[in-house]
Amino acid sequence: MIKIITLAKIAAVLSCLLLFDAIIYEPYTLKITNYNISNSKLAGIKIVFAADFHIAPYKWEKWRLQRIIETINAQNPDLVILGGDYVNRHDKKSTMKPNNIALFLQQIKAPKVAVLGNHDSYYGKIDVKKSLENASIIVLDNQNIKLNLHNQDIYISGVSDYDTDNPDMQKALKDAGKPLIFVSHSPDAFTNLDGAADIAFAGHTHGGQIILPFFGALVHNIQNAKKYTYGLIYEHDKPLIISSGLGTSVIPARFNNYPEIVVVHFK
Repeated sequence: MIKIITLAKIAAVLSCLLLFDAIIYEPYTLKITNYNISNSKLAGIKIVFAADFHIAPYKWEKWRLQRIIETINAQNPDLVILGGDYVNRHDKKSTMKPNNIALFLQQIKAPKVAVLGNHDSYYGKIDVKKSLENASIIVLDNQNIKLNLHNQDIYISGVSDYDTDNPDMQKALKDAGKPLIFVSHSPDAFTNLDGAADIAFAGHTHGGQIILPFFGALVHNIQNAKKYTYGLIYEHDKPLIISSGLGTSVIPARFNNYPEIVVVHFK
């Protein structure tokens, strides 16, 4: 009986520690993942990619968002690409207002280009897009733009959300030159990219959000989960990067999967 009670106490303590880690600690940590990519046309350019903010209306979320902004600026990037899901969850009571989120994002010093995610559509695509554009953030919605970085013209193409909108790859890539950077909220859009871009970015998956030992990611919210859940992969000899994102969705927890800011150094 004593052994059973002791084991029960140990199990209770371990459960509390795991809950603390998943709900209190990991969601509010932040890691920087660096990738070195060879591309002579983009050599010397540094890009930060950040996605899946999911900013709730609570006071401490202001601290979390401000810390994200400061960390992005500390990387001294030439360009910041934002990958969607700025608002949180499916209803307006569960999120910080888009215009307030945009005011924080406006503090990012580098040029900013964004796409919208599924939660932005749930909230109201027009409202979120307008808030970002009012904060001097370019929102790509099945279109591309040309920027000049380090005296090099580059093209950035972005599609609308794969799950809740009408992504049009052909329209997004129309008349785009090289080198070309492609952005989508969901990596499912990569299926139709066919090597057209020098590099592509996506979020949405949260890297699985909760990753259990021996079992792996608990939830897969994309069609091509085996290929596109997380990290750097190559298709048609072109790099595709899927970020684990910065926030949480549905379950307010992360386990074995830290929020991340992606930094790409082109060599």
